[in-house]
Amino acid sequence: MTTSTRRPAPFGRTLCAMITPFTEEGALDLDGAQRLAAHLVARGCDGLVLGGTTGESPTTTDGEKARLVAAVREAVGDRAALVTGVGTSDTRHTVELARAAGKAGANGVLVVTPYYSRPPQEAVAAHFRQVADASDLPVMLYDIPGRTGTRIEPDTMIRLADHPRIVAVKDCSYDFLGTLKVLGRTELAYYAGCDEHVLALYAVGAAGCVSTVANAVPDRVAAILAAFDAGDTARAAGLQRAVTPLTEAMMGAGLPGTVTAKALLARLGLPAGPVRAPLLPADRETADGLLTAYRALTAG
Repeated sequence: MTTSTRRPAPFGRTLCAMITPFTEEGALDLDGAQRLAAHLVARGCDGLVLGGTTGESPTTTDGEKARLVAAVREAVGDRAALVTGVGTSDTRHTVELARAAGKAGANGVLVVTPYYSRPPQEAVAAHFRQVADASDLPVMLYDIPGRTGTRIEPDTMIRLADHPRIVAVKDCSYDFLGTLKVLGRTELAYYAGCDEHVLALYAVGAAGCVSTVANAVPDRVAAILAAFDAGDTARAAGLQRAVTPLTEAMMGAGLPGTVTAKALLARLGLPAGPVRAPLLPADRETADGLLTAYRALTAG
């Protein structure tokens, strides 16, 4: 699929699921967030997802979320789209966050399936429609049943695609057949939310990716998509394979990507800071392994 025939990418193509930097005392580090955002954009990200799972949304306050968006918008201007996580297990609270996101300067909102309560599909659809109705911002649905306990079934996704403000999906479903079904029957812009699926999903029509690994190597993730757009599929495949050891170290180590991304960024001298409880920091052995994988990838 060439760039000219690819469906629109409403929030850019190479999006980073950005960590939220904190000070050593655990407070929100807005200066660090601005520096990290500018670094990511300068190295290939044309979109940033703020306040998502990687951004420690469960342990940041509503005020912190809004201040983060405003600060990053000031740092990157119009050089990148900003999507901010507003999903909670409470529809009313999610609506409030979506409205606040627009005032803070977001271009769109990321809305995860309500977690823990395990709503049936009709309730899932109603939740997303209420959020989309409550704000003028376009919505990226976030399908990650491994964390929420409830997925957005393909048929539900197809029905939701009729809403004019539901425009995109961050796909962490690990259901490639279901994803292909939705891609074939809707105009939703799909974004690979699992780093190992970036090229595979892009090759069948996705709009781009939302990458945690891009916190450390934004240029390498962007290069995968650029190579495919240029028609060099062999190079794109090679680049995807080359990133695999770092992806495995960051996303397959039994730790949340937030923990590994912050550990690696700290070793690289980039803004990160500690994680907030109940998360615990990576141990030295894990951090050493992350740095080794990073150096092996970037040595060439």
